[in-house]
Amino acid sequence: MQPMSLLITTCALFVGSHLVLSHPLRHGLASRLGERGFQIVYSIVAIATFIMLVQAWRGVPPEPPLWAVGDGLWTVASVIVLFASVLFMGSLIGNPALPAPSAAAAAQSAPRGVFAITRHPMMWAFALWAFAHVLVMPTNAQIVLSATILFLALVGSAGQDVKKARLMGDAWRHWAARTSFVPFARQVSGATPWGDTIPRPHALFGGIVLWLVATWAHGALGYMVAGIWRWVG
Repeated sequence: MQPMSLLITTCALFVGSHLVLSHPLRHGLASRLGERGFQIVYSIVAIATFIMLVQAWRGVPPEPPLWAVGDGLWTVASVIVLFASVLFMGSLIGNPALPAPSAAAAAQSAPRGVFAITRHPMMWAFALWAFAHVLVMPTNAQIVLSATILFLALVGSAGQDVKKARLMGDAWRHWAARTSFVPFARQVSGATPWGDTIPRPHALFGGIVLWLVATWAHGALGYMVAGIWRWVG
């Protein structure tokens, strides 16, 4: 199989296994294996298919970039990744979308910080990270990989809305009515004040630390030097 064909195949397997296990097969497997058993199976499949995907991506021969990448695009991509990092760190605490016993209680809280921006901050973080990578690494292989991650994040978020409404009932529907799927949609429409979107300290400072470490690791691991490290040192 050609390297690009193998990459496309493993991307389809990665996305397909996630969607199938998250939705049509979830209830049956969780009933037989228990919630913990299902999570173990889900994690094993996710890790295995992701490793296959990464190996296929690495196996694609070097490609010329589809457009020139200068400091302007690097600056835009770095800001996007920083924002995504803040969304991700903010999503780890008080997130009704996570499978936690306290999810229903968290959904009763007023949406603040990253949750006032979008009710799916973690998924949007993955989508934005993927988009930023395309900006500064515009090759066919990277576009396929990033499109896969972006598609899974956003389609997975939509599916999560449906699943959470079924599992949590009015608690989730009330949360969804006070939040938006698309970032800043409620602020643009005037439904929610912009001040509500100011990130909490753990999101802001944790996001900055994550951004600095992740972009530093890019260069340290032998990939392109990213983020502020392109202009420092």
